[in-house]
Amino acid sequence: MAVTLRASKEGLQKIDAARKKKGWNKTEGAWCGLALTSQATLKRFWRSLPIERDTFIGICENVGINWEEIVDNTTPSPQNSTVEFFAYDNVWVGREDLIAELTTKVKESCRLLILVGISGIGKTALAEKLAVELHQEFLQGDWSNFRQENFDNEQETKDFRSVAIRWLKKWGESLTQDDYQDVERLLYKLVNRLRQHRYLIIIDSLENILVGNEDEGWSDFQDELWVRFFEQFLASPECQSRIILTSQDFPGQIPERYQNFWVSKPLTGLSKSEQLQLFEKTGLEVEENSPNLPYLQRIGNAYEGHPLALRVIAGEIGSKPFNGNVVAYWKRYGNEFEEVEKGIEEAKSKRITGADDRFLLDRYTRMLRKKVKSRLDKTFFRLRKDALNAYRLICVSAIYRCEVPESFWLKLLKNWQCDEEQQEVALQTLHDRFLVEVEERVDENSGEFLLRQHNLIRSVSLEHLKKLDEENG
Repeated sequence: MAVTLRASKEGLQKIDAARKKKGWNKTEGAWCGLALTSQATLKRFWRSLPIERDTFIGICENVGINWEEIVDNTTPSPQNSTVEFFAYDNVWVGREDLIAELTTKVKESCRLLILVGISGIGKTALAEKLAVELHQEFLQGDWSNFRQENFDNEQETKDFRSVAIRWLKKWGESLTQDDYQDVERLLYKLVNRLRQHRYLIIIDSLENILVGNEDEGWSDFQDELWVRFFEQFLASPECQSRIILTSQDFPGQIPERYQNFWVSKPLTGLSKSEQLQLFEKTGLEVEENSPNLPYLQRIGNAYEGHPLALRVIAGEIGSKPFNGNVVAYWKRYGNEFEEVEKGIEEAKSKRITGADDRFLLDRYTRMLRKKVKSRLDKTFFRLRKDALNAYRLICVSAIYRCEVPESFWLKLLKNWQCDEEQQEVALQTLHDRFLVEVEERVDENSGEFLLRQHNLIRSVSLEHLKKLDEENG
């Protein structure tokens, strides 16, 4: 990873005075040329966002200022927090109404908030943003009462006993030898601690402690003690603590009878205006008369507002060799987006099936392969391991280029001699893992729900479909 630097508030004041002496504006073309950078990167510099070290030095030296006087040596953290977040940072945009809704619920009766959706859709970032919003009022400004457990961390044990011990130790609870040996005592102590003290806990990537169930069609906890923990946590007449879960799969064993105390919220992509806000925050030009605008809109549309993919692309555009030149990026990779647009147009013209699309949205650059495709492949491999029929269904349904009635999906499993019950279970598994999207309208002829795949999911599905076809000869 390249070394990056960001300007301090005081440093920017010095730079501002120096560039005024030269008669330059903040995005002066001559300045860009001398510093070997772009206007987009200069805009990032002025907003104290990290840029490459050599570029930072060039910007400073070309107005006659020593860069060491400008650099911000403090560790940046959102809104002066004293915790390090995994995903939430200064590039956060949008979801204002959702944040207002969920913070209100957490401050009131919602003890357990479950954020679900596909990989990279922004679940972790939203959970951490909610923690920031709840910091002052709910946590009374005390980050020591905040805890984040990341089940994506392979170095940490994930069984209930190990996690309970970690939490209780962190909170200064005295544990006896009997506590270590008797998990019932640990369960009682942890639940009691959460009831009597105010903590905010994020449990991230919950899907890593769930197992797919081919017979039932939803995900269960590998460790039965987690089921008992959540049941007891929700069953108490009163509880001061709150837990936010993020998961690619909905945990099916959360007890329905306590639904007054828990909420599940599926996440979708950023809206069109939020997509442009994200591009602008990363330093790209998005003004109405900018030549960048139509291309950025088409990129956002192709990815349906998927935050991780858009951030990766924005980072690539802002870095060498493009240096913020969106038009040049489009000339290099625009054929990938045009392929998506072509598929959508063909679907509208009633050519709704076909697996010959060149959907490479997840992997046409190295960074997309590293940060997006690898995460989605992990989702598909886990699905194949846990629920083979559901994996087959997500692959073969990629032939549909637009929304179709759910019976169109189910009939595709007949090649594997799945009966109606097995077909329904496979489809329900995809629903539980948020790998299928349900349109807000129903089919006019059959009255069935209309189903489709997110463009990014379909990109991965098509690749796995080819592998499935090769395996079946």
